[in-house]
Amino acid sequence: MNILQALFFPPEQPGGVSSMVPYILDRFQTPNWEMELFSLPKRIRGKGQEDVRFMTFDWTQYEASPTVQKYMQTYKDYVWWCKLRLSKSYDLIHAHHPIAGLVMKQLYPDTPVIMTLHSSFERELILNGKIEAGGLEHRFLTSLYRELEECVDQMMTVSKSFLDYVSPYVSHPERIGVLPNGFDEKRFKPIAHDNAVPQLIVVCRLVPAKGLDVLLHACAELKRRGHAYVLHIIGDGPIREELEHLAQELCIYEETIFYGYMLHPEEFMPFSDIFVLPSRAEAFGSVFAEAALCWLALVGTNVGGIAEQIDDGVNGLLVPPDDPIALSNALERVMTDGSFRYELARAAWAKAKQTYSLSRIVNELKCMYVSYRPEQHD
Repeated sequence: MNILQALFFPPEQPGGVSSMVPYILDRFQTPNWEMELFSLPKRIRGKGQEDVRFMTFDWTQYEASPTVQKYMQTYKDYVWWCKLRLSKSYDLIHAHHPIAGLVMKQLYPDTPVIMTLHSSFERELILNGKIEAGGLEHRFLTSLYRELEECVDQMMTVSKSFLDYVSPYVSHPERIGVLPNGFDEKRFKPIAHDNAVPQLIVVCRLVPAKGLDVLLHACAELKRRGHAYVLHIIGDGPIREELEHLAQELCIYEETIFYGYMLHPEEFMPFSDIFVLPSRAEAFGSVFAEAALCWLALVGTNVGGIAEQIDDGVNGLLVPPDDPIALSNALERVMTDGSFRYELARAAWAKAKQTYSLSRIVNELKCMYVSYRPEQHD
């Protein structure tokens, strides 16, 4: 069976898709499977010129927005790049971004296209202060869900909470499947250790939606309470300088290390004790599963896919978003009770191994893929 995995970002980019899709290929390398990746290189900008028409709405009613103009130019660039680079046919296409899904169905109308929604671009833009809820851009981006529903053969998402989010924008939410991201457990090598000073770690893009300002305020509170710690921040983004200034203002810069982007943070995470990420929204939160597979205790916010991964008090702690005191209380509890921290970490590891194993996800994908062909494959 010849399958194309259609990404938007190149596979080396950080994020949930890159945590899973490139590793899927290794599990499908048998005589019965042929699979390849496709994505739009960053250098491709402004090449596409073809007009775009959608089936369910007229996108030009939103073209006054520079954000919409940029999105649609990227769509045109994706069409241009596909026509330049793709020449053979496929038995199935699995897309991992709305642009990829819509373009692939446009260019391969007779090929089954599965579309997995991994995140909400519009919600991220709102939380990052780039667009307004209910505004022109918001209405455009949410209209794409209905367009996808009309065009592709199967829609999937990565968590029940994200399905709930998408449901108002489609006609038949009951037809959307839920399949979480899977992780290759061989990538993660937990290390038994006992740090005298608790090591906190966060891995994410440095954008407002991730709530790192809340984390820094919580860490400042921990310092006021007399707790020693080191906070490791792995990732880069537009608010890095702002966060560094905030750490200085809160007098915790000496306790905080900004590493910037790291290609394989899973090689660094096992040396820490606690993974913390106070996101304001999260469709799935792949990094929590990755941290769990590194034997870290988890502290996150009670939002989206995070709340589906963490059973509060069992395999991690959940706190409300935008609440630095609640976050500092949770961190304090895990930092000061080594036995509790150990039990949380072991329970998180066990759940991640059972629920988010790449082997299990691959088996489910195989069943889904072969359902689009009459003959069966191993």
